[in-house]
Amino acid sequence: MTADPGQTPAPAAGAGTVDLTADAKVEAADLPPELAAETLGQYFRASWARVRGGNSGVLPVVLGLVVVAIGFQIANSKFLSAQNLVNLFEQSTVYMLLAIAEIFALLLGEIDLSVGLVMGLGSVVVAELVQPTGANLPWWVAIIATLAACAAVGFIQGSLVARLRMPSFIVTLGGLLILEGVAIIVLGGSLVGIGNSAFHNEVVIYDIFWGSFTPLVSWILMVVIVGAAGIGLWLREASKRRHGLEAPPPSLTALKILLMAVSGIALVAICNVNRAHFGTIEGVPYIILIVLIVLVACTVLLQRTRFGRYVYAIGGNAEAARRAGVSLPSIRTWCFVLSAVISGIAGVLFASWQVSLTTNIIKASNNYVLLAVAAAVIGGTSLFGGRGKTIHGVLGGLVIGAIYNGLYLLGVQSQWIDVVVAAVLLAAALIDVLSRRSAQGQA
Repeated sequence: MTADPGQTPAPAAGAGTVDLTADAKVEAADLPPELAAETLGQYFRASWARVRGGNSGVLPVVLGLVVVAIGFQIANSKFLSAQNLVNLFEQSTVYMLLAIAEIFALLLGEIDLSVGLVMGLGSVVVAELVQPTGANLPWWVAIIATLAACAAVGFIQGSLVARLRMPSFIVTLGGLLILEGVAIIVLGGSLVGIGNSAFHNEVVIYDIFWGSFTPLVSWILMVVIVGAAGIGLWLREASKRRHGLEAPPPSLTALKILLMAVSGIALVAICNVNRAHFGTIEGVPYIILIVLIVLVACTVLLQRTRFGRYVYAIGGNAEAARRAGVSLPSIRTWCFVLSAVISGIAGVLFASWQVSLTTNIIKASNNYVLLAVAAAVIGGTSLFGGRGKTIHGVLGGLVIGAIYNGLYLLGVQSQWIDVVVAAVLLAAALIDVLSRRSAQGQA
């Protein structure tokens, strides 16, 4: 029989055949499931195919949060109480911000060991600038000056890494040691406090961590934020469909909006419970809104802008990105600047949280860099660059905060808490390595 010239002849028996299954699996792992699906059922199947392809996303950290919550609740019934949950959220915010800062370096395949001491320096600078016996600057000027100082640190470190091609490990390790000394020098060896109710600027800084919206304002903010986010998401996806672009199914968009609404209602309901032993303390803390603003801003920057695409391209394959015309020194430098600025924001929160700053507290900031890396990796950011989202920092920071909070409730000594956090970090790193091997093996 004569073969149809328009058809590809079947390979002869024993000849090498092309296995398209592996390619299909790789495509399933790389293509976002919301773009590969036309129905909600197809979305979940595509998501599972992506997990099997080595890209598990936030699934491990979400499951980890569930396991941690159930385990600590069984061990201590106070863990999931409204009072403790709000306390957990508040304590986790510093971990979250530092993890988001670290993600900007990790996405490039670099590391920033100085985020903890940038935070320490920022806390000292903002506290000193609002002192009535010192600079006595308005609180907003003090915050801007603090973030500018942190940005300068990030620019110097980023320039050394990006333009002189020095290893980021060495540069930021040196920065860590220098910043520790500079912060102690700025502190002057004395205790600096910001909780004096007689001075307005100190009170504002103090309230950043310890202040809360009223219950009514909390509900209004929730409705406005969830409503704006839901309407924006729906209109954007609908616009894509009208123009024939790839877009998730409407049922998935509706499910996302529903989850946002449920999460918002649950958060406000928990925060509005009176959590004071004496008197009344209720409402959503200011710092939760601050972390949300940073999360949204960084997510938009990395997921919706050309800068973000360049960051992922460099982390995935720096040489290919360079040949495509991406300015590697510029993007790398800006990532270290952004990392330092976000660490500076964490520093303002840290100063507000601690109320009084001493040299011992500044030296303890060294531990936070390890927790920042741990939170980012536990949340799902790859240590090898090119994979991760800012939401991973928030989820990872929440895991770190939950572990510390739960073990403290059980009266576990601090050294054993460090052991548990280290074990969780190693497990997250192992998952990252195995998922990459799985994806490479299928390729």
